[in-house]
Amino acid sequence: MAASANDGNAEVRSLLDPRSMDPAGELLDVRDLPRHEVDQVVAVLEAMNGWRDLERSLSEEARRYMRLGETDMRALRYLIAAHRQGVPTTPGMVARHLGLSAAAATKLTDRLEAGGHIRRRAHPEDRRRTVLEVTESTAASARASIGRSHAQRFRAVAALTPDDRASVLRFFAALSASSEQAEPD
Repeated sequence: MAASANDGNAEVRSLLDPRSMDPAGELLDVRDLPRHEVDQVVAVLEAMNGWRDLERSLSEEARRYMRLGETDMRALRYLIAAHRQGVPTTPGMVARHLGLSAAAATKLTDRLEAGGHIRRRAHPEDRRRTVLEVTESTAASARASIGRSHAQRFRAVAALTPDDRASVLRFFAALSASSEQAEPD
């Protein structure tokens, strides 16, 4: 039951609910949807926001634990994945993966090396080139934080039925398509 605005206990409806954020239906007219369906859509959007906030918090916690920035963590995840796949990884490959300039990639590599997170080694096939390797201690820290979180997410998705996973995939594809369409020119 909604409290009156005068008693100090009034609650603001979800910021994701078009009934409160767009009551005139200028962007989205939900009058043809039953109330319980609009409530369910809002609940899904709120769950997505909750997950995003939790994921952001977990990522921030892992970065603090490892004393790294976002780009540094992305570089390390890439290097770990490449190592596990047996791919010798050059600084140029990291730069391309992260969309960095050569200068920015050099600073990143220097910073990660100075922090004891990576080592530079001669390329196994071309000794004139350099490859990057994650140190054992950093790999163990990443496995303990990021790896464990990913394993838990994988288990949650694996627990879904194949039909449910197909629905989730369709949902994310539709969400991505709608986001691409909404981008300003």
